[in-house]
Amino acid sequence: MQVQTPLPATRPKLPEAEKITINLGYVDLGQVDLLVAEGFYSNRTDFIRTAIRNQLTAHGEALKQVVARKMLVLGLQQFSAADLEAVRRAGEKLEIRVLGLATISADVTPELALETIASVTVLGALHASAAVKAALADRLR
Repeated sequence: MQVQTPLPATRPKLPEAEKITINLGYVDLGQVDLLVAEGFYSNRTDFIRTAIRNQLTAHGEALKQVVARKMLVLGLQQFSAADLEAVRRAGEKLEIRVLGLATISADVTPELALETIASVTVLGALHASAAVKAALADRLR
C-alpha cells in the first residue's frame, strides 16, 4: 500500500510592491530619460527606486527613532480570522500600527474586524476586503 503525503496548504502570494504615481516636470523627466539613455539606470523606475532608497538611507536614523517612538511594526503584518478570534476570546482589542504592509485576510468578516480592532495606522499599504475597510473607516488613521 502506498501512502500519499498531503500537499501543503498554499498561501496567497503577497505583492512585493505597491504601485504609485508621481508627476514630474518636463525638464526633470527629460534629465531622468537622459540618464537612462546614457546607461546610468536601466529605466525610469530604476532611477526613481534608487533616488528613494538614497533618501531613505540619508534619513535612516530619523526613521528608526520615529518607528520606535510611534511603536510601529516594521515590515509585513497579517491578521487572519483565527488571529482575531483569539483576540476576541481574550476580551481585547488591537491597535494596529504598521510601517510597511498590513493585511487583514479575506476570511475576516466586517463584524469580527469591528469587534477586535480599535484602530489602524498604516504607513505604506493596507490590504483588506472592501467590506472590512468600509467597516473600519472611522478607525483608520
